[in-house]
Amino acid sequence: MDVKPLGLPGVLEILPRKFGDERGFFSETYNAAHLAEAGITLQFLQDNHSLSAARGVLRGLHFQLPPRAQDKLVRVVKGAILDVVVDIRKSSPTFRKWISHEVSAEKWNQILVPKGFAHGFVTLEQNTEVVYKVTDYYSPEHDRSLRFNDPSIGIEWPFDPAAMQLSDKDRNAPYLDGVDVFP
Repeated sequence: MDVKPLGLPGVLEILPRKFGDERGFFSETYNAAHLAEAGITLQFLQDNHSLSAARGVLRGLHFQLPPRAQDKLVRVVKGAILDVVVDIRKSSPTFRKWISHEVSAEKWNQILVPKGFAHGFVTLEQNTEVVYKVTDYYSPEHDRSLRFNDPSIGIEWPFDPAAMQLSDKDRNAPYLDGVDVFP
């Protein structure tokens, strides 16, 4: 398993090994011992799986506040996404900074999103399936959303925002200055 930093503290790309032959392939997509060797010692408690039927479906930007904050390990089992991570820790020197990175079934890569970051993605292909592990259970009381097109953050999405498909929750999410975030 290779682990590479992606430009924000703790945000990592994880590349599991994939062994293939004429029958197909085999891959250990998660191995706690291998991740611990890389300094990642998180205990994941819940798996989530989403299907987005169309290209241009945007999900996010989401996070949970303490004490129910979540680290996320995100991978794509079919299709491709542009994954976006925003630092929402007010005391961080990278507060409001964001990175984007393509995650796809073809690349067989994963993104680790630590607590203190908002996370979202837009699908780059039809019928994209995203699977991710989280370190705490879903908690409606702690669940928050952040506006995907907040001009104070300036995320560069690959599609015209008017053409992307969003839930009402994501379309009407507050801007960063209007939402509780991490200290």
